[in-house]
Amino acid sequence: MRRSRLVVFVSSLLLAVGTALTGAATAQASSLAATGGYVALGDSYSSGVGAGSYISSSGDCKRSTKAFPYLWATAHSPSTFDFTACSGARTGDVLSGQLGPLSSATTLVSVSVGGNDAGFSDVMTTCVTQSDSACVSRINTARSYVDSTLPGKLDSVYSSIRSKAPGARVVVLGYPRFYQLGTACLGLSETKRKAINDASDHLNTAIAKRAADHGFVFGDVRTAFSGHEICSGDSWLHSVNWLNIGESYHPKAPGQSGGYLPVFNAND
Repeated sequence: MRRSRLVVFVSSLLLAVGTALTGAATAQASSLAATGGYVALGDSYSSGVGAGSYISSSGDCKRSTKAFPYLWATAHSPSTFDFTACSGARTGDVLSGQLGPLSSATTLVSVSVGGNDAGFSDVMTTCVTQSDSACVSRINTARSYVDSTLPGKLDSVYSSIRSKAPGARVVVLGYPRFYQLGTACLGLSETKRKAINDASDHLNTAIAKRAADHGFVFGDVRTAFSGHEICSGDSWLHSVNWLNIGESYHPKAPGQSGGYLPVFNAND
């Protein structure tokens, strides 16, 4: 009996020490990332489209002071902060126009890209304006692209990031599920909503796999957005916004601060 209690005590002590050391290591990694340069790359989900408060000098890129990269930089004061994410960006745009600030002094990089390559805008337009079958067919085309072509394009982006910033911690952010299912909701049918959610999951799986293969961290925002999807009654995402169509299906300011930022904080 005494031996059993001793074993339990020692095991508990070792577990506590291990947890403390893991926490210390995580804190140290975050601290080191914050002391160097931070570069925020990617598409509209990183630039902050839909969150408002756009930086005038960013023009059509619509970089927002309410976007998670800006919020993180304000809170952590990295030695340098370069915000090059841009609305509508595809992998080729990241490669050709966003990587300039990366260097050996860069210690932290965030990036979200891939949705526009897969035809996000066209998928949503088709699903909003056409039939269930047309929506599902367009989504299936996008899924095929994600399987056949997108991995290579992501590889090019991720390899270039690592080449230009060899010591940086790289956090790849995914995309939320858009709809809460199983509830009465005006707009798209349940068939369309489920197909869109499943497509988002498919895209996230592909991105997470490529990120892991490059030694990057994948920041999965789906759990953070759970309960805040469109049709939830407390949505952190814009539905169709006919007055500002570009903001449709993008995170509102609470989606950036309550969805993306905590996930980035947990992985920076």
